[in-house]
Amino acid sequence: MAHGEEGEALIQAVLADYRTAPISEKLRAMLGFLEKLTLRPAEVGPDDAAPLRAAGLSDEEIKSAVHVCALFNVINRVADSLGFEAADRTGYDRSARRLVSVGYV
Repeated sequence: MAHGEEGEALIQAVLADYRTAPISEKLRAMLGFLEKLTLRPAEVGPDDAAPLRAAGLSDEEIKSAVHVCALFNVINRVADSLGFEAADRTGYDRSARRLVSVGYV
């Protein structure tokens, strides 16, 4: 996992634009899919899995990422509808750093 200044630079690059960040094509493909799933879910269909598989993602990895994305989106929508405060940029940055360091445990 990424640590120190190098890790911080990677995190900032991904937060700024995952399309140009120095990450694996596998991760870039997944982030693009998750962006579409989040912003335009009605446009997601079976054909969207093909580029993920071509990038080397397994069906289990795809399924896991979809589950995390779904939970994140549900929590945000519930928070929005009930007026709860969601994390600010600092909170999301902190969470991103933790995930880069230890993953989902």
